Amino acid sequence: MIAIVVIRRIIHVDMDAFYASVEQRDRPDLKGKPVAVGGLPDSRGVVAAASYEARKFGVRSAIPMSRAVRLCPHLVIISPSFHKYRSVSQQVFEIFRSVTPLVEGLSLDEAYLDVTENAWNEPLGMNVARRIKALIKETTGLTASAGVAPNKFLAKIASAWRKPDGLTVIAPERVEGFLQQLPVDALWGVGPVTAKRLRDHGIETLTDVRSAELATLHAAVGSAADWLRKLASGHDDRPVSPNRPAKSSSSERTYAEDITDPIRIRDEITKMARRIAAWLDARELLARTVTIKVRYEDFTTITRSHSAPATRDADAIVSRALTLLQKTEAGQRPVRLLGAGVHNLVGLAGLTALDNDDDRWPLFSAIGSTDE
Repeated sequence: MIAIVVIRRIIHVDMDAFYASVEQRDRPDLKGKPVAVGGLPDSRGVVAAASYEARKFGVRSAIPMSRAVRLCPHLVIISPSFHKYRSVSQQVFEIFRSVTPLVEGLSLDEAYLDVTENAWNEPLGMNVARRIKALIKETTGLTASAGVAPNKFLAKIASAWRKPDGLTVIAPERVEGFLQQLPVDALWGVGPVTAKRLRDHGIETLTDVRSAELATLHAAVGSAADWLRKLASGHDDRPVSPNRPAKSSSSERTYAEDITDPIRIRDEITKMARRIAAWLDARELLARTVTIKVRYEDFTTITRSHSAPATRDADAIVSRALTLLQKTEAGQRPVRLLGAGVHNLVGLAGLTALDNDDDRWPLFSAIGSTDE
């Protein structure tokens, strides 16, 4: 009996500078100008998105808007219009789902598509991606970049290869050559801190990841060693999962002036926790882990977390968040940012006996803490 191996055709589509591009589309006077979407620099706002013209000056998402203005004094700042971005996103995702039901959204402007089988009966992933890009342009007036590859990891790397308005295909026979030119930063989940750890152990490239002693790799990244080695070899069996379940939710706010009043700090965390509980309730989800985030005036940022039986009870989540707050110096030290969140989410069907065993897991028996 001959085994038939089906090579998947995965596309990763990423809209180009999405928020900023929507604003430039709707305001022709902004075309060709450096644009940043986000908060105002004098209110400690941050950049949510930057146009490609702004990126030439070093303006990037998540940096303080005050820094963005220093980098680009003639930067045009636009307040976000999320209702507008969601509307455009719906148009884009309708295009995706007209091609295949296997669409895994990662955000408003980014998704994986498995087009191994597709509504157009098109055998070449490159042609599917090209048609999708054309439909997005025709429907929304915006451009998207796409990567086509045999798996999600490679497709995501490929989509960023020739931005904006790019299309990069990594055919199965080109995978090895492509991998050999990539640094460790390209690996899924490897941010600046992990990349530095790897480089401190002499691991600079994906080839180094594959050839390193397993003990060395474990010393650098711990339990992620085996997973990173698989990725470095181009192996990624994760399926494209439609209706990707939420894994967490959070709420945070940066304040125009540092907060020192403990009562106000408690009130802010309480409001955030209740907002998150309402989010859980609307989605019929429960959370096992509650977290808070505190950033002090000197930008030192800490998180505290607590896991217990799953709940979406607002009073319980508030109580846990406030108990975690007591494990910080908020109120003793000025605070510039506060946040609260929930993780390890489950639906009612995912509850276990432990979740209903209050005696075994007392509410605050095992408060843990981690620093960012």
